[in-house]
Amino acid sequence: MKHSYALPISLTALLTPTLSFANNSTVDTGTTAWMMMSVALVLLMIPGLAMFYGGLVRTKNVLSTMMHSYISLAIIGVLWVAVGYSLTFGKSILGGVIGWNSDYFFLQGIDNTIVDGIPEYIMAMFQGKFAIITPALISGAIAERVYLRGYSLFIALWFLLIYCPLCHWIWSPEGWLLNYGAAGVIDLAGGLVIHVSAGASALVAAIYIGPRKGFPHRPMHPNNLVMTMMGAGLLWVGWFGFNAGSTLQSGLDTARALTMTQISAASGALTWLIIEAIVFRKATALGFASGILAGLVVITPAAAVVLPTGALFLGAASSIVCFYAIQMKTKFGYDDSLDCFGIHGVGSGLGVLLLCFFVRQSWMDSAAQSAGGSWTAFDQLGVQLVGMGATIALAVSVTYLLCVFVEKTVGFRIDEQSEAEGLDQALHGEKGYGLTNSTLNQ
Repeated sequence: MKHSYALPISLTALLTPTLSFANNSTVDTGTTAWMMMSVALVLLMIPGLAMFYGGLVRTKNVLSTMMHSYISLAIIGVLWVAVGYSLTFGKSILGGVIGWNSDYFFLQGIDNTIVDGIPEYIMAMFQGKFAIITPALISGAIAERVYLRGYSLFIALWFLLIYCPLCHWIWSPEGWLLNYGAAGVIDLAGGLVIHVSAGASALVAAIYIGPRKGFPHRPMHPNNLVMTMMGAGLLWVGWFGFNAGSTLQSGLDTARALTMTQISAASGALTWLIIEAIVFRKATALGFASGILAGLVVITPAAAVVLPTGALFLGAASSIVCFYAIQMKTKFGYDDSLDCFGIHGVGSGLGVLLLCFFVRQSWMDSAAQSAGGSWTAFDQLGVQLVGMGATIALAVSVTYLLCVFVEKTVGFRIDEQSEAEGLDQALHGEKGYGLTNSTLNQ
């Protein structure tokens, strides 16, 4: 089956990473060069995430935590090539639940295909990096207490049963959420597809697996905040490819997305420092890194449609809401170890909804024309809420079933002796730091 899909009617077609499948035998070398760079930038986020998470856990679990990010490169990297690209961007089947295109099976039918001036291999690799990092985010909520085999099976099934359908709904030309209402769900680079889905799943997994031994009474200090800060920096850099690359062009929308990404990240980081200065009378490195992430996740769905003032507001609002959201785990007793739900789920969910009130007027005018009348921020908010509800419902229900299945088959929660010893030694037979006093492992 060759590419038979027409450009979606939805206004968000130009503002989301949707493949239009318009064959063009001529390669646009400028856009292709930018998209190749974007692939590399998003790939850079994997070691960035590994360093960010790895620095936040205890010394005895640093390697195992970093492996949770890196192993996604292998597992999801293979699954994406084998079936993921087809399930995501293939023609809708089963009533639109999922896609399929035999030409995308092991990418066997795209060797000579050019899509909108870009080799389709580049499109497939760019989208594949999104697929890789999404389940890796979930590992932050269950760090320091899961078997590698259980985690590996979990992310493989999570990718097939949650990520691929959700991505098809929102980013495929035939996706029902992309074409819902007059303007479709706005989600440039994965506010729903990546961060809300991962955040909701992370909360379910953290509650199901249970807290680390000693949480919240025993101190569990980060082993290396220097590494966490370096990871945050790599994530900030990589996010330019994440958001600006998602325009699938090298033009005005690309410049807008890149600029709003920078503005929101800076606003988020500054706001978090101000909050800490007021609340704690100190400004911490961890707080600054958290503010960076809060600013980045909130702008992810909105970067192509909001103006600089909107990006400033979203970054600041995200830091305020996320700062208090991460306090909930102590109040309610769930152990979201590295705040995947508190930052990724809450922050990006906030952006998915609040972007409606900062969309540039030209976009609203086009939406109104498409609607055959008027189209307000509240009209778009209704569309966004439908997308949010569908995302959370899918992620929460299927994640719970996956947790039960993994625990009953290969085992998910690590045994107590291995948890006390540390996952680096128990599961990998290694130490992250060769000259570390054993007392620091507790």
